[in-house]
Amino acid sequence: MPKDLGETRIDGEVVFAGRLLKVHRDRVRLPDGNQALREYIRHPGAVAMVALFEDGRVLLERQFRYPLGREFIEIPAGKLEPGEEHLATAKRELLEETGYVAAEWRRLGLIHNAIGYSDEGIEIWLARGLELRGQQLAQGEFLEVFALPLAEAQAMARDGRITDVKTIAGLLWMEGAA
Repeated sequence: MPKDLGETRIDGEVVFAGRLLKVHRDRVRLPDGNQALREYIRHPGAVAMVALFEDGRVLLERQFRYPLGREFIEIPAGKLEPGEEHLATAKRELLEETGYVAAEWRRLGLIHNAIGYSDEGIEIWLARGLELRGQQLAQGEFLEVFALPLAEAQAMARDGRITDVKTIAGLLWMEGAA
């Protein structure tokens, strides 16, 4: 029989509540009966899209990410709004960020990108049948949209030119599935 590795929350507090994230500090009981502190971030969840053109190119974005102080290449993505379904978020974010809508959608899977300190889950979707409608960036949002052959983007994920985890997961899930 597997050993119980669960931890039980005793009490806790929110130590920071921002517009996007909430930082919690909880006191927990460990499997051996001792106590420990756990600090973690609550996130509303997000979606990311592998948007494929008929010719095999994938839609990507180049965006500056402040915490690391540099630009990253990513697949389109965005956070869930309260009460919004994942697919609705994917459709909304694809249009807002890239200007494209997709005729076909398929869920690829779910990733948890920082399990040691965050509850964020990102559903990754495949979007096909792309049609350009017009980008609708939010105020203060700046990014460049471009397309590359899927194999080239996958090579970038393998050789370290792409380091964003949602992008790596989405691109590599496409191996053999495109």
